[in-house]
Amino acid sequence: MTAAQPAAPPPDRDPREEIIVHLPALRAFALGITRDPVLADDLVQETLLKAWSKFHLFEQGTKLRSWLFTILRNSLRTIQRKRAREVADVDDVLAGRLATKPAQEGNLVLREVEAALAKLPVEQREVLWLVGAMGFSIEEAAETCGCATGTIKSRANRGRRALAALLGMKAGESIELTDRATLAVMAGQPGRSG
Repeated sequence: MTAAQPAAPPPDRDPREEIIVHLPALRAFALGITRDPVLADDLVQETLLKAWSKFHLFEQGTKLRSWLFTILRNSLRTIQRKRAREVADVDDVLAGRLATKPAQEGNLVLREVEAALAKLPVEQREVLWLVGAMGFSIEEAAETCGCATGTIKSRANRGRRALAALLGMKAGESIELTDRATLAVMAGQPGRSG
């Protein structure tokens, strides 16, 4: 089964406008050689990205279709070479060593902390974010808020105690968080966002 060749674009037209005409044929070809719809879509996308970024190398007067198919084939070869160097983990031995805790619980805790932070007075909340999450020093936070360093320390301590109470935490109890900024707010240690 052969796909019909699309008509060549008029000579004054930018050949990049012709790319869309070749998408169905590229996808059919990729699906035919990979037998994997996801890989085929990835190959077509990779082909389009490479073609677009290297369009300055396309020679006017040559067939864009052939150029695109060559890029697709070369992309597939690259993927196949990479896969040949990969180590198979048939029994999931390697994957078992890479296991991490599920993120769902951490996300729930993070939402609880964010909701509790929203209940704090604005002055306490902004100091906790400045000193804890943003990593400001007490002096920088005082300058930012336009108040004394003692006021910042007081607001931070009251804010942390209120936050712990809102979360139902007992004295000395820690909270498991993966978000460094929120953990820094709770721990009272400067953290860096970013």
